[in-house]
Amino acid sequence: MIGNSIIKLSNVDIFQQKHLVLSNVNVHIDKGDFVWIIGQTGSGKSSLLKVIYGDLNIASGEGHACGYDLGKITDNDIPFLRRKLGIVFQDFQLLTDRSVEQNLEFVMRATGWTDPKLIADRMLDVLEKVGLRSKLKKMPHELSGGEQQRIVIARALINDPEIILADEPTGNLDPETSEEIVLLLKQISQSGTSVVIATHDYHIIRTFPSRIIKCENGKVIEDAQI
Repeated sequence: MIGNSIIKLSNVDIFQQKHLVLSNVNVHIDKGDFVWIIGQTGSGKSSLLKVIYGDLNIASGEGHACGYDLGKITDNDIPFLRRKLGIVFQDFQLLTDRSVEQNLEFVMRATGWTDPKLIADRMLDVLEKVGLRSKLKKMPHELSGGEQQRIVIARALINDPEIILADEPTGNLDPETSEEIVLLLKQISQSGTSVVIATHDYHIIRTFPSRIIKCENGKVIEDAQI
C-alpha cells in the first residue's frame, strides 16, 4: 500500500478490447473514504472499477489496489486481491436456488473458510451489520429488492474487505430503498472500510454529498462537482 491509499492510479490508460475508454487516469482512494463515481452510461465508470478489481489490464501507467501492483498482477493473484475487495452489482447476482445461508457459505468456502463454527459466526455477524439476521434461512425470491441488496452487501463484507466497490447498487431499487442502501454503505465507510459507488442517480448523490470522481469525454476528473 502506498501511504494511506487503498487505491492509487497514476497516468493510467484503460482499454476495452482495442478501444481507449479512459486516458491518463489519476485516482487515489484512502482508508474509510466514501466516493461517488459519476458519468453518463458508457463514460467508463464500470471500466474504472474493473481495473481496480483486476478484470481489466492496465495498458500504461501505474496502479495499486489493496497492496497489489495492478500492472504486474498475475491470474493467480487476482482471487487474493478480490478477497480484499467487496463487490456489489446492480443485479444482486445471488444464487436463486439457495438460501441466504447457502449463498454466504458458498462464497466463504470459495475464499478459503473451512471451520463450520467460524463460518456460522461470521455469517450472523455480517447479517447483523445489514439488519437481516432473521433472514438466514430465506430464499432470495422471498426477499424484497432492498433486502436482496443488503444480502449482497453482507456477502461483500464476509472477508472484512479494505474497500467495497458498488456498481449502480441502487439501479433496481425505488428511491426510498435506495437511500436506505446508501445510508448502510455510508455507515460501513465510517467504520473504516472505503466505499466507492458508481451511479448516475444524481438525487442520491445530493442526498449524501461526498467526494465525486467524474468520468467524462474519456477523462477522469478527481474532485468534480455535479
